[in-house]
Amino acid sequence: MFFWFKHFFLLYKQSWQQRNRIKTNTGWIWLTIPVVQNYGQSIAKTRIHHNKKWNEKHLKSIFYNYNSASFFNVYKEILEELYRSPPSLLIDFNIRIILWICDELGIHPTFIRSSALSIEGSKTEHLLNICTKLHADTYLSPIGSSTYIEKNNLFENSDVLLQYQHFDHPHYHQIMDDFIPYLSTLDLLLNQGPVSMEIIRSGRKDPSTSKDLH
Repeated sequence: MFFWFKHFFLLYKQSWQQRNRIKTNTGWIWLTIPVVQNYGQSIAKTRIHHNKKWNEKHLKSIFYNYNSASFFNVYKEILEELYRSPPSLLIDFNIRIILWICDELGIHPTFIRSSALSIEGSKTEHLLNICTKLHADTYLSPIGSSTYIEKNNLFENSDVLLQYQHFDHPHYHQIMDDFIPYLSTLDLLLNQGPVSMEIIRSGRKDPSTSKDLH
C-alpha cells in the first residue's frame, strides 16, 4: 500500500494544503496556516509565514471549542507538541500532521514524496506516470477529480485500472448541536477516539469506473 505526497503541484491561494475546518458553537470555522505567497510556487517550496503566531491561534481555537469533547484530554498534550516550533515549510508541517493522524487511525502505508520520483507530465498524465513508476495496477481517485481526468482519460489505454471513490459521510456524535460533516479528521478523533477508523470505513462504498459515469 503506497501513499504519496503530491507536493510538486502549485499552491493556490486558500487551498486545502493550508487550511481545514473545525466545529464551534456557531458552526464551522477555518484553521488557516498563513504562507509566503510567490507566484507559481510549488507546494514543496511554500514557506510558512511565522510572524503571525498562527500556531498559537490554532491551539487556542481547538482547545476552546473541544475542551468538552470525550477524548480532548487524550490528545491535548500531543496537539501542543505537534504545534510547538513548526517547521519553515508548509509541506513539512502537513507531513507531521498526516503521519500523526495515520498512526492514530492505524494506517501504516509506505510514504513517498512525489517530487522524489522525478515524474514528468501534468494532470492525468502525471498521475498515470506515477502509477507506472510505482508498478500500481489500480488508481483510486476522488470522484471530484473525474472532471479533468475524463477530459483526457489516459488510463483507458493503460494497464492501470482507474476507479473513483464513493463515500457517504457517516454521522457520529459531535460536541454541540447539529452534526456538521466534512470537518478535519481532528474533529472525529477528539469526539470518537479509538473507533474513528471504524466510523470512516462505515461510509466507504464500492468504487465506480469511467464506464459508470457515462
